Amino acid sequence: MIRPESISFDDASSRDGRFDWKVMRLDLIDPVISGNKPFKLSEYISSAKNSGHRGMVTFGGAWSNHIHATAYATRLAGMKSIGIIRGERPAILSPTLSDAEQAGMELRFISRTDYKDLRDLRDESLEEAFPGYTLVPEGGAGKPGMRGAAGIMEYIPSAAFDWIVCACGTGTTLAGLISAAKVGQQFLGISVLKGHTGLKSDINDMLKYTTEYAHFEVIDRFHGGGYAKYDDELINYMNDFHDRTGIPTDIIYTGKLMRAIDMLCQEGVFPPDVRVLAIHSGGLQGNRSLSHGRLHFS
Repeated sequence: MIRPESISFDDASSRDGRFDWKVMRLDLIDPVISGNKPFKLSEYISSAKNSGHRGMVTFGGAWSNHIHATAYATRLAGMKSIGIIRGERPAILSPTLSDAEQAGMELRFISRTDYKDLRDLRDESLEEAFPGYTLVPEGGAGKPGMRGAAGIMEYIPSAAFDWIVCACGTGTTLAGLISAAKVGQQFLGISVLKGHTGLKSDINDMLKYTTEYAHFEVIDRFHGGGYAKYDDELINYMNDFHDRTGIPTDIIYTGKLMRAIDMLCQEGVFPPDVRVLAIHSGGLQGNRSLSHGRLHFS
């Protein structure tokens, strides 16, 4: 799934032109299974194969990047997949779910209350409910997802960057990056969740059994209203960022990430000579939830 030759490190800059950073274009890895998804799913797929399971079962919503990527990744691996989808089945599926179903994923729609109850069951109970399937938590979270995400660091030139910055939902990708840190590297997570002040603690919990890890911080004031929330200001920034850099971003994660870096630069958080790398975690397919024409690049 991962084609190293497709990964590039593109130039980006703040709106005022006073600060430059690099963007690791994981969105270019694959037309469908892109960004951090092939990394986070790799250990789950290996586990499923090693366990002799016939497939994987996971969770998500109508525009879930995770559902979309899992459907295609399992098909590529020669396995089946089941997607537990939040909410009742609509008359017309979203393009995301339509793609997933066409890729062979069995979609099971359940009420939002039942979805939360099922998602929050202990792993053992879920494995009993879906015999022969490997459980993949929502978003590919968990220790296997973290170990897979650590593989991103293999493609980052050693000692080339002082700060590595990524957007965070569950914090799994950031934990993986930190677990594979080189000496002297610092990490910053931009949370896209509103009110989740315990993300740094969650990441520390995931890192408990690693031998050592680097310094990191999490900032939770750039969520833009909460997960999957966006406004005209964010859309305008994404359009402007693309016009300036040629780099497309998504409304859930990377648009907020680049805007946060820009604002932090203006606040003087990064010294002028510091070398910053932003991780582009993909997710561009989710922009299809927007009305046509709102973004210049999709």
